[in-house]
Amino acid sequence: MQTQAILLASRPKGAPTADNFRFETHDLPALSPGQVLQKTRYVSVDPYMRGRMNEGKSYIPPFELNQPIAGGAVAEVVESQLASLPVGTLVTGNLPWQQYSVSDGKGLQPIADGQAPASYYLGLLGMPGLTAYFGLLDICQPQPGETVVVSGAAGAVGLLVGQIAKIKGARVVGTAGSDEKVAYLKELGFDEAINYKTANIPEALAVAAPNGVDCYFDNVGGPITDAVYDLLNNHARIALCGQISSYNEAEAPMGPRPEAKLLKTSTKLQGFIVSNYYQRWPEGVKQLTEWYQQGKLRAEETVTEGFDQIPAAFLGLFKGENTGKAIVKVA
Repeated sequence: MQTQAILLASRPKGAPTADNFRFETHDLPALSPGQVLQKTRYVSVDPYMRGRMNEGKSYIPPFELNQPIAGGAVAEVVESQLASLPVGTLVTGNLPWQQYSVSDGKGLQPIADGQAPASYYLGLLGMPGLTAYFGLLDICQPQPGETVVVSGAAGAVGLLVGQIAKIKGARVVGTAGSDEKVAYLKELGFDEAINYKTANIPEALAVAAPNGVDCYFDNVGGPITDAVYDLLNNHARIALCGQISSYNEAEAPMGPRPEAKLLKTSTKLQGFIVSNYYQRWPEGVKQLTEWYQQGKLRAEETVTEGFDQIPAAFLGLFKGENTGKAIVKVA
């Protein structure tokens, strides 16, 4: 049997392009005992994958050149020699960008029937949802009446952070890159939302957070983060989740040095990776599922159709083309 695969053809210098990817057709081996053949249904494209395109030490190994790229995906078992994963089972896991793949089942999680659409296990009930849940509740620990600011608030993680903060009784301010996204955030219940492309960020944040900032969930870094630091209250908490504003920079940008502001306000700044909480993931999925089924959490997806559109959907992340979770529907 043959399958199409998408490989990393070259390492990008600055912003990635379509030339960094290559399509190839591979032969798949016949199944051995204890293996399954799975057909990819949905593929997740995520900003963190940009870092894996570079060489160098990080919290996760880089993608290998001339090998299939891998990431979160939902697949259907179409042939099985593994009793725990019969034919027809939907699974989620870290899978190669291939139409079909063979697995020994390790790392695959069966999806519960009927609790939510299958693609939600790549967003609301997957890595982005867990990132929002643990980053906000474990690090920021928002209290009723406090002000929470979320950058990248219309992204897969940010819009869930804002909704969870509202569940906890906080006042929520989000930043996003278009008037349409700002309107959507307010529809979700954000108290204030700012279009960072058209607003004077320091002035707009000061107006939106007149009592200062108690919690900041940082997805983007850059000038937005610089402006938030000027508004921090005493004993503020910052969850450092992402820095997408600089992911495609060839050299690390120089900006204000925030240490004095953090010191004067006794602010806690903590970077984190969702895998830090791996042992607690079942707790997070359980609570997120309950909130979703109670109507307290809404999911938003930007769905692109077609296996051949995976690279384009990934590149679109860095142009702000998605609202909520960027998903590719493969089959």
